[in-house]
Amino acid sequence: MFTLSVCLLTHNSARLLREVLPPLIKVADEMVVVDSGSTDETLEICREFGITPFHHPYSMHGMQMNVAIERASHDWVLCMDSDEIMDEQTVNFILALKADEEPAKEKAWRLPRYWYVLGEQVRTLYPVSSPDFPVRLFNRQHARFNLRPVDDQVEGHTCSEKMPGHVRHDTFYTLHEVINKLNGYTTRLVKYTHVRPSITRGFISAIGAFFKWYLLSGAWRQGRVGAVTGLYATLYSFLKYFKAWYQHPQAKAIQAEQDVDTHTHSLQK
Repeated sequence: MFTLSVCLLTHNSARLLREVLPPLIKVADEMVVVDSGSTDETLEICREFGITPFHHPYSMHGMQMNVAIERASHDWVLCMDSDEIMDEQTVNFILALKADEEPAKEKAWRLPRYWYVLGEQVRTLYPVSSPDFPVRLFNRQHARFNLRPVDDQVEGHTCSEKMPGHVRHDTFYTLHEVINKLNGYTTRLVKYTHVRPSITRGFISAIGAFFKWYLLSGAWRQGRVGAVTGLYATLYSFLKYFKAWYQHPQAKAIQAEQDVDTHTHSLQK
């Protein structure tokens, strides 16, 4: 038997929070909610369930999860986002797992996460297929989230096992949300990783993404929702190279100015 801290990230999460919290509370010996500055009813809903959220400014998802993990009282943690809703089968599995003998501390479990776009379940959403199985239940003494700017993962466990069930990942619930996340993800990717600045490569990548993630994946069968996921993959593939290409001359100019300032300063000494 072992005790479990559930770590939940929120930011303007009122839309789904009353569905997200009840199954988590069933498995939690402790609820740790880290909020990054909600302005809707998120904080009030948490208090309705007897939870007092912690505030921490958002930088990257993995870093925010690690902040929540540090605040947990128990070594075993279940890390969730506020658009992920566990079903009864997943809840019952976790309860049975907790009631059994404590597992090896190097072991982890993967969440069965099914992606929903504009309220409809999809087979793919660039760059993942649905369902995907991210590691979310683990011992914090042996694992942590990495700090990749997009699509971060848990690292440090030596083996993992898939949980049963169906976790509804209700993401991209409006077209406005799709565009916002597309812009945010590609900006962070270019800011924190090296992307080759090439507009030609952007066009080639976008064409490849269109064929792979819209035509070959069968997304075209899903009408408007499929068109949205196909467009998302195409634009994502293009924008990461386009933004790197657009910013590249500016970055060189800034570096040149810094070099001149450094040289001038050294001469003045």
